Amino acid sequence: MFKALPRALRPICRAASSSVGQFVGAPTSEYLPELKFWLPNQDHLPPILPTFRLIDDLGCVVPGGEGGLPELSQETALAMQETMLKVSEFDRIFNDAQRQGRISFYLTSRGEEACAVGSCAALESKDWILPQYRELGAALWRGFTYEEIANQTCSNALDPASGRQMPLHIGSREKRLLTISSPLGTQCPQAAGVAFGMKVSGKKEVALTYFGEGCASEGDVPSAFNIAAVHRCPTVFFCRNNGYAISTNAADQYTSDGIAPRGLAFGMPSIRVDGNDILAVYAATRAARELSLSEGRPVLIEAMTYRVGTHSTSDDDSKYRTQQSPAAGWDSERAYWEARSPIIRFGRYLQAKGWYSAQLEEELRRTARRNAIAALNAAQEVDKPGYDHLFTDVYDTLPWMLAEQRAQLKAHVLKYEQHYGDVLSRVQGMA
Repeated sequence: MFKALPRALRPICRAASSSVGQFVGAPTSEYLPELKFWLPNQDHLPPILPTFRLIDDLGCVVPGGEGGLPELSQETALAMQETMLKVSEFDRIFNDAQRQGRISFYLTSRGEEACAVGSCAALESKDWILPQYRELGAALWRGFTYEEIANQTCSNALDPASGRQMPLHIGSREKRLLTISSPLGTQCPQAAGVAFGMKVSGKKEVALTYFGEGCASEGDVPSAFNIAAVHRCPTVFFCRNNGYAISTNAADQYTSDGIAPRGLAFGMPSIRVDGNDILAVYAATRAARELSLSEGRPVLIEAMTYRVGTHSTSDDDSKYRTQQSPAAGWDSERAYWEARSPIIRFGRYLQAKGWYSAQLEEELRRTARRNAIAALNAAQEVDKPGYDHLFTDVYDTLPWMLAEQRAQLKAHVLKYEQHYGDVLSRVQGMA
């Protein structure tokens, strides 16, 4: 939770601040206040690409960063902070709901809220988003309601996917957010294709796709890089390097300098950004969009962040997460990064501008928490999808073998109706 930092502690914290990011995925990358895209074949490429940031851990503008601050109105800045808070509270309620057996599965975005919110806020509403499964912030920014997300997560009859997707696998044609898919990396070549389609149709739009540093080990990602680069597709590849794939430390994924240099290898302008600094994420994404459209080429952004929570509710991260803090004075690595939450950092920045307070944050959190609980309770009151949806939305005309299976399912439930309870009414309506 955001707290105003006591003035007496500021010099202590500032003295302890490092010029090196100490991110798990690139522990020796130095901070840079300059918004600079590194280019293929550029002279004097540094051995370790720097990390662009505008505000430090205390929410103060870094020296040299004043000129790079994006022009955000008070309304937009507060909306970005509120969206991160909404992500935080929704995650808290629905993660607990899974532990209580109320939903089957969940993934939180704890510690990574600025990546999705900051990048999505920098886009135009006409741009397409192809997310992975940790972009709840992008969905909320695009206008998804708690109720819509709860219905999908609870797999009820109001779920557009009719219960045939894992929780948090949302999507909307109207909101230009492609439905999330569980297999890793599929969204990346799709993003290249979407961008190519917009290019040939003459539209000034980009496709932004999200993926993690673990996902970058999938074959779909380098293939997508190459397709987009060769065909000069206006694609923004946004890598959330949070240090950990499921069951895997970044050190077990690669020994190179993170993910950003891979963009250079495929001919793309690339940048590494502090993913916990929402202003840097916003500025870098806005610039990437303009660069992609003006030069007709893809761009890679690597956002350095930290996954505070487990990979999912099916994960035990104590088996592979580093426990040692990257700096003295902290109990653990997790505690070190929790204190550097993007919500805390941006809250302090907004407070310094006179736009924010601890009281306002508590009010926003209380409202978000109440709404998340209400959405969960309401979603669980809705019936489950009809069983006929097991056989719909794939074929225009149902093949004979599926028609037989549908008839067999109906006959089975009717024969043993005493064992199925409320299932019976949903099977009665099957053709």
